[in-house]
Amino acid sequence: MKPVSLLAFPASTLAGSVLWSGIFNSSATVADFDDWSWSNQIEPWQWYIHGSDNTSEYLGLSSSYKNPAASDAQGLRTTIDGTSYWEGQTMERTELIPQTTSDLGSGHLYYHFSLSTSSTNPPNATYEHQIAFFESHFTELQYGTASGSSGSDNTLRWNAGGTTHWSVQLEAGNWYNFAYDIDFTNQKVGLWASNGSEVLTEVVSPVSASASSNSADWHVGVLRLAGSGVNDDAKEDWFWSGVYVEEGELTTAIGEGSSSSSSSSSSSSASSGSSSAEATTAAAAAAASAAAVQTTAASTPTEVVAVQSSSSSSSISTSTSTSSTATTAVTTPTASSIIATPTAVATTTAATAAGSSLPVPTTAAEILDDVKALLTALLARGGVHARDFAI
Repeated sequence: MKPVSLLAFPASTLAGSVLWSGIFNSSATVADFDDWSWSNQIEPWQWYIHGSDNTSEYLGLSSSYKNPAASDAQGLRTTIDGTSYWEGQTMERTELIPQTTSDLGSGHLYYHFSLSTSSTNPPNATYEHQIAFFESHFTELQYGTASGSSGSDNTLRWNAGGTTHWSVQLEAGNWYNFAYDIDFTNQKVGLWASNGSEVLTEVVSPVSASASSNSADWHVGVLRLAGSGVNDDAKEDWFWSGVYVEEGELTTAIGEGSSSSSSSSSSSSASSGSSSAEATTAAAAAAASAAAVQTTAASTPTEVVAVQSSSSSSSISTSTSTSSTATTAVTTPTASSIIATPTAVATTTAATAAGSSLPVPTTAAEILDDVKALLTALLARGGVHARDFAI
């Protein structure tokens, strides 16, 4: 059997450490299950509890069999029918068991899986079903009417220590996500659950149970008992997704939900950081442009006119947009262009208030007249002497 892909759970998504994973990558096929045998015990699954037909009658792999919210490339279908008798038993069984060298029966562990059914080949509610159970049945899911009883019961129940602590009416097409919260050290077990893409929440606080496992006795599949003493040959399909065992902190996200959120958040933060950097650069460029305009204005005769505020300059940053209410049009003897200069607001406003433009001298006589007028004005002021203008 080809190894499963742990890449289905990015490190940013997992809260704890995966001890064993039964998640299927895109290259896994149903034929891979037949590679396992008692003389060839290859990970990650043991496959021997089933009926006499071909494996493909009891197991299926497809992307359509997975929880859409999960990271699995493919989900698993387990089927039971009138041929699903194992070793001459009267129970109908199709079950996979973890194949691993990891210790899945010590410490505080979380057994994850998602489960669903369909309106096609639905489960028979008049039968007792034991689902995702341990050999000692210290915890398990059950569905349908108890063996030996009559009637129909559409209830999916979670049992611990032989007592039902949580239940729900089974709805075809809905994905039920679970994590068995098993404390082997303190002999307690609790349940975390959710629907679809929702994060797991604790629905049952840990209760006492005789928790034990030899790491090869968790049955991922379905065992069906006849509720009225008569078996039914009709097929039942159960679908599985996100099957793995975790130690440490509990991962509550289903598949990529947390990773996507985390990535989106990181992307958003990165985008914000990038925007801030771009804004800072743009603001610096605007300041540089303003300085250049002021320098040009000091050395070159210009005509200043008021223009409407530029929306692009106001988007650079909040501080810039609040103080910048106008831009400046600069006309030089060689060219004319509009330049956003947030720092030139005072000059522009003053020019606008004056309602006139500065005269530009065009002949040598006009320049001399201006120089004479300037010198006359300066000499008329106290403390100013002709020697101050010596060359």
